Amino acid sequence: MHNDALFYPSASRRMTTYGKRGMVATSQPLAAQVGATILQQGGNAIDAAIATAAALTVVEPTSNGIGGDAFAIVWVDGKLHGLNASGPAPQASTIDALKALGHDVMPNHGLLPVTVPGTPAAWAALSERFGKLPFADLIAPAIALAEEGFAVTPIIHQMWQEAFNTYAVYPDAAFKPWFDTFAPKGRAPRPGELWASPDHARSLTAIANTHAKAFYEGELADAIDAFSQEHGGLLRKEDLAAYQPEWVDPISVRYQGHDIWEIPPNGSGLIVLQALGMLEHLDAAAHDPVETLHRRIEATKLAYVDGFKHITEGEAMQPSVAQMLDDGYLKARAALINEQALDPQHGNPLQGGTVYLATADGEGNMVSFIQSNFKGFGSGIVVPSTGISLQNRGWSFSLDPEHANALAPGKRTYHTIIPGFITKGDQAVGPFGVMGGYMQPQGHVQVVTAMLEDHLNPQAALDMPRWKWTAGKTVEVEADFPNHLALALARRGHHIVKVADSLSFGRGQIILRNSDTGVLQGGTEPRTDGAVLPL
Repeated sequence: MHNDALFYPSASRRMTTYGKRGMVATSQPLAAQVGATILQQGGNAIDAAIATAAALTVVEPTSNGIGGDAFAIVWVDGKLHGLNASGPAPQASTIDALKALGHDVMPNHGLLPVTVPGTPAAWAALSERFGKLPFADLIAPAIALAEEGFAVTPIIHQMWQEAFNTYAVYPDAAFKPWFDTFAPKGRAPRPGELWASPDHARSLTAIANTHAKAFYEGELADAIDAFSQEHGGLLRKEDLAAYQPEWVDPISVRYQGHDIWEIPPNGSGLIVLQALGMLEHLDAAAHDPVETLHRRIEATKLAYVDGFKHITEGEAMQPSVAQMLDDGYLKARAALINEQALDPQHGNPLQGGTVYLATADGEGNMVSFIQSNFKGFGSGIVVPSTGISLQNRGWSFSLDPEHANALAPGKRTYHTIIPGFITKGDQAVGPFGVMGGYMQPQGHVQVVTAMLEDHLNPQAALDMPRWKWTAGKTVEVEADFPNHLALALARRGHHIVKVADSLSFGRGQIILRNSDTGVLQGGTEPRTDGAVLPL
């Protein structure tokens, strides 16, 4: 029977999912199944998150990989813990070096934007501190998927095809291993077609057997170093060997009686907290849907321009996080919001692709985890015979030495990937996240406001038609965004652009826990091949 796996003339609907003993929500059903199996085998939410994340590097290579970065927020024993596993620029990566090679801005593909990958170190660090099962057992399902292959799902095919078209324009020999690995038939795999990667399986095995040391000090580090040197890259084995992920304290704001948590900079979760903080300072919109939507867009715009201006490596930031979240500053920014759309300008507080997964277990542990190669497969560079697709996170650096996010050796750049978490009082409410490049903070604002102000369940919050501010007064909306709201926003000065394909509007997952009964409630993204599996 022949059919089109990307053609759906009728809208489908799914209900919110409930569970008691555990839950895994992510963007690919096989990866969710891996995490659920780990829970059934006695693993905790942290074990399930690691196993799911490793599986996602195989079954969703279009958005993440072994050569990417990761962040996590973990709730264990009544406390939140943050992990920043983003990697820095190589020691040889300087503004002068890039300009000497003829670049006025950071290139987006190839070896030059490659930064130190943090993902394998994130898995190892989470396992060592909070895991129950042996680390190798958590990576084993991903190894099996890579060896045996899996049937490519529709949205993964769509992103795979886009990447194939993107990298096909590069004649450089450094890109050939990507095509050898991800397009062995000379094209992107089609929906339902089997794809396997024995090279990927061997690399995962080396990571599993060495608690990720093979990636940073052993044979995988040697392979990365050799290929980088051969093709003019700047990443070296010494950069890999020096890397350690960082445990951090998450940051928060109070919104609608709940605390919303994000990872501090260099992550961009600060944008979410600023936007919600501004909204908290505005009087209720008296159930006016246009005014409510307008305010959310305007607050997000104001927060975004602040983020673009100031966010970088935390130690290098001026102003500080505390200054950007200062109550008086947020109140002053909120006061800029009026009935008409703003062309937003950053403030001065000194005066005042990605995959996401959520897990929970029956013991009360919960994990919000995100990992990414940045833009799709990342740099377009695969290290031969390893299956390791390297990220292009350095693309976010500026080559302007006066910019807050200026490139410097050993510096971590502004980072788009952000896991979120909600608490109330001393109780965990649950993890949430929306992946998708610069859509992510906007997606966080939209699902949090939908749940806490509009009182929607997790699935309904994810199903809501989304908007995306792009620049100035321009706001893109999904094709099914209500036309009456689009017209009303246009009358307020917004330039509304309807977009046919929803892929650029983010892909999210949510798990919430009822503090009285312990029952879990989950939602998964309708814009991708997602699944939420309860126990």
